[in-house]
Amino acid sequence: MTSPRWTQREILILAVIGAVFAVLYLGWVQVWLVSQAVFGPVTMDIAMGFWFIASIVAAAIIRKPGAAFLAEVLAAAIELLLGSPAGLMLVVSAAIQGAGAEAAFAATRWRNYSLPVLMAAGVGAALASFAYTWVRFDYGALEPGLLVLMFTLRCLSGALLGGLLGHVVVEALYRTGVLSGLKIDHDRRAAAA
Repeated sequence: MTSPRWTQREILILAVIGAVFAVLYLGWVQVWLVSQAVFGPVTMDIAMGFWFIASIVAAAIIRKPGAAFLAEVLAAAIELLLGSPAGLMLVVSAAIQGAGAEAAFAATRWRNYSLPVLMAAGVGAALASFAYTWVRFDYGALEPGLLVLMFTLRCLSGALLGGLLGHVVVEALYRTGVLSGLKIDHDRRAAAA
């Protein structure tokens, strides 16, 4: 059973994940803007899943309640401090996305961090963010066919850019040995025994 108390190392890892993904998120905005100019407005839904990845990586590594939520909010707060023009709404969006991802881990009682669950967390973040942007940007005024396309693309993006790519990042980090002694390492060693 995992202790609900966070260790100093886990807090530091959360901070590093937040800082690294804050920088990556700022860069991803530029990719999204260029892509949107070329391919149109649904590009946001295609690109959106990458903005969920901090929550998924943090949860898969730390494996404690709140890791997904806190990582996403921290990444947004640091992104804001680095000069994001999005303002405080960025932190609100991150909280909603982090809560959506956290819901998938909560559904397993924070016991399952398999690839399907990580992908479900990406979809959870997509669902939460879609509901939020529906209200914020009045999606109800859009054509139903466009809404279905946007919703489908955002969920796929959450599963692939959030969940699958998050899994790839965690696996790469695990292979380096930097995650030894953490819950992810304990779980893997127990499964191999």
